[in-house]
Amino acid sequence: MKSSRTLLQLAGAALTIAALSGCASRMIGERIGSDQIVLAEAATVAQCQTKGKVNVSVMSEVAFYTRSAESVEANLLQMARNAAVDNGGDTVVKGASMEYGKRSFEVFKCKP
Repeated sequence: MKSSRTLLQLAGAALTIAALSGCASRMIGERIGSDQIVLAEAATVAQCQTKGKVNVSVMSEVAFYTRSAESVEANLLQMARNAAVDNGGDTVVKGASMEYGKRSFEVFKCKP
């Protein structure tokens, strides 16, 4: 009886973590126009106008579960694109990752 209860508690905890980690990916809103923001390499933005630098961060862990690098990076990029919209940019360049779940991006205006 005791082991059945423990198994049910573990299963419940696993389901909760899975649900929360899925929600974390969807919690990042998409600003209107952010789908038009381009991710570029630093070498391609020499002729662009600098619009600033943004530091973004997302949840990288839910309880004791570490989210996949792909999910975390996708969320970081979406936040950078949202910031580019706010700053009047149309291009972002990935910068340094200070730690897992945090990254800097430079924002540029390249299109006339």
